Amino acid sequence: MLTGMKKIFNESSKDLKRIYKLVDNVNQLEDKFEKYTDHELRGMKDTFKSLLASGKTLMDIQAEAFAVVREASKRVLGLRHYDVQLVGGFVLNEGAIAQMNTGEGKTLVATLPSYLHALEGKGVHIITANEYLASRDKELMGQVHEFLGLTVGLNVSQMEPSAKREAYAADITYGTGTEFGFDYLRDNMVFQKDEKVQKGHRFAIVDEIDSILIDEARTPLIIAGKSSDGTELFHITAQIMKSFKEDEDFEVANESRATFLTDQGASKIEMAFGVDNLYDIEHQELLHNVTQALKAHAIMKLDVDYIVKDGQISLIDKFTGRVMEGRSFSEGLHQAIEAKEGLEISEENETQATITIQNYFRLYHSLSGMTGSAMPSKKEFWETYQLPVIEIPTNKPIQRQDKPDLIFKDEISKIKKIVSDVTRIHNEGRPILIGTTSIEQSEKLSIHLKKEKIHHQILNAKTEEGEADIISKAGQKGQVMLATNMAGRGTDILLDENVKELGGLHIIGTERHESNRIDMQLRGRSGRQGDPGSTQFIISLDDDLFVYYEEEEIERYIKKIKTDDSGLVVSPAPEKFVKMVQETIEQTHQSSRNHLLKLEHPLNEQSKIIYAMRDRILEMDTDQMFKILFEYIENYIRKLVAKYYSEYIEEPNSEDFIKELSLVYLSLDWNEIDLRDLNRSEVEAKALSAFAEMEPVMLTLQEDAEWGSRLRAFMLKQIDTNWMSHLDEMNRVKEGIGLSGYGQQDPYILFEKEALSQFKQMLDHIESGISIHFMEYVKSQRDEEEEELDEKEEDE
Repeated sequence: MLTGMKKIFNESSKDLKRIYKLVDNVNQLEDKFEKYTDHELRGMKDTFKSLLASGKTLMDIQAEAFAVVREASKRVLGLRHYDVQLVGGFVLNEGAIAQMNTGEGKTLVATLPSYLHALEGKGVHIITANEYLASRDKELMGQVHEFLGLTVGLNVSQMEPSAKREAYAADITYGTGTEFGFDYLRDNMVFQKDEKVQKGHRFAIVDEIDSILIDEARTPLIIAGKSSDGTELFHITAQIMKSFKEDEDFEVANESRATFLTDQGASKIEMAFGVDNLYDIEHQELLHNVTQALKAHAIMKLDVDYIVKDGQISLIDKFTGRVMEGRSFSEGLHQAIEAKEGLEISEENETQATITIQNYFRLYHSLSGMTGSAMPSKKEFWETYQLPVIEIPTNKPIQRQDKPDLIFKDEISKIKKIVSDVTRIHNEGRPILIGTTSIEQSEKLSIHLKKEKIHHQILNAKTEEGEADIISKAGQKGQVMLATNMAGRGTDILLDENVKELGGLHIIGTERHESNRIDMQLRGRSGRQGDPGSTQFIISLDDDLFVYYEEEEIERYIKKIKTDDSGLVVSPAPEKFVKMVQETIEQTHQSSRNHLLKLEHPLNEQSKIIYAMRDRILEMDTDQMFKILFEYIENYIRKLVAKYYSEYIEEPNSEDFIKELSLVYLSLDWNEIDLRDLNRSEVEAKALSAFAEMEPVMLTLQEDAEWGSRLRAFMLKQIDTNWMSHLDEMNRVKEGIGLSGYGQQDPYILFEKEALSQFKQMLDHIESGISIHFMEYVKSQRDEEEEELDEKEEDE
């Protein structure tokens, strides 16, 4: 990753002098490029590439390249980059995060560094928060790139591999972070080199970078295979859970979203399944199933955590309010929710490949990003990604009024105030955006607005098909929009002129989110580019935010509060209390992300070794693969001799030794007498000599390209099968890793040791598996050929 920004900017990020000089350089070049024809402007691509080939760096040509992009944008889109947008472009170019207020044109900013880095010919990835934005930005901003002679691709889910390869082959590729991550995992599961779609990880610009690199980072990306084991069990446990009562059969820890069976609950399960002790090791699968069923019953909420669409469970991203395409709950939770909702049970997932969001984005040689809300997570960005955050000035002074929060004692009082304010402001003609944290909340509030005959639009994951139309009207006079976080990022609500005169868009936040950054995004929908506007959060102590906080602390505060006649909390210091709760929960989430990252570190390093092994095999010719096979077989022989002829064994079991040894020979006519008087080194020499006698036969196979393809497939299959088993085993170890803390031991060190030990065993299993299974296949093919030959001779 480039380190220029780290040296240039001090801790307060105020030293923008050098950047402003570069902006001056771009402005001085404007007259020059205005005189260029379209053809000459397009030809600058070849000029820049020649300069780079002659030894110039991107930094040497950045001002001139930015000036070219600005001129192209003026001609193609009618948009001229403001000076502050140029500042943002230079910040991105040098591998940092540009914090730019909403409405400052971040999408246009990305055209500057993306053009410059695309000149290297190594690919630029522009990553957005959802597929709607990726498609929109590719179609709009892609016009500028194509005008300048670059190719532009779009990478979204459900595309054919050939279409993905074409998208990645482009100079600039737009898409979502999850899809880029899934493609990386899928590329490391292919059986032919030309099946890969990605061509590297050179430079990425991440729009709404805090949403993608922080909020989504609590859930790793997982590619899963299918297993239909235990389908009926999900239905049974779901039925049992319907009779369970909280505090009698189970308890819920809201802060950690964890559930626990009580003794009574465990007894009910034991009676239902006829087992003596649910917690015995032999009932591990049943306990796991019950645990997931309980979580589905008590924690996972319809229209909050997921929706049912076309008979299937679709996950909702609580930070964006959108359906998480291609994602499913893991470890049986998805199936438990399907059983809870009475749906057909899908096949359970078995992890085939996984990577955390953090580790995927750390693959990039250079990473940068934009958002309007990075500063609260400045420390985490630096510690996790070594990305500094640079605050960019606004183009015009902010006119928006952010009113203080109103905190009510209960939900009923809150809703009364919201409906009252909506009625009053609606009568003034001003458009209103009401932000909710879930589909459930938006639908509940909609009922109250309908009672008051206030016409409104609802935007959430259920209505996302009409998103563009709903957004396009949201800034018109008298419009009221109820929206989840879908309207919080990347949404440009354009105001009618008469609306500006009335005071602009008013935003009401109905709950504080678990992160202040998301509140900032909601506020940022109003007051864009110097427009008037206002915002206010109207919340209650019944909100989910407080449910997730420590129960005793909430109860202690509620006992002390004083309210007015409307239920508004006036003391003690309600805003200060809300801020403390929000910060505490965000710190909990950060700890969760750090925990995940620490646990995933050894597995991430191991995945690099496995993927490197696969890449070597994909690159090998037949001769190289057979050479590796011979090495594996010789290793197998030596390890087998060491196993049976160890100095700690008085009398070797020759019969079992010969049985295991014969697995890697075409034929081995040994018996125990042949080995009776031999020591360990003599046995090893004899075994290796017998293997060498097979060489002529093996060489004939080596000359056949078809056998090379078969061997490659065997090698890759063994790697993948063993890697999947290793991941499953590590998931089981993770589940119990927290318990080690009670023994005054560092759980991360213990996990790392266990992961290393298991990994070494796995590598041995890969070598022996390739050796044994391939030789078994060779023998079976030879047997078939001999049978066919015998039959042919009999017919003659």
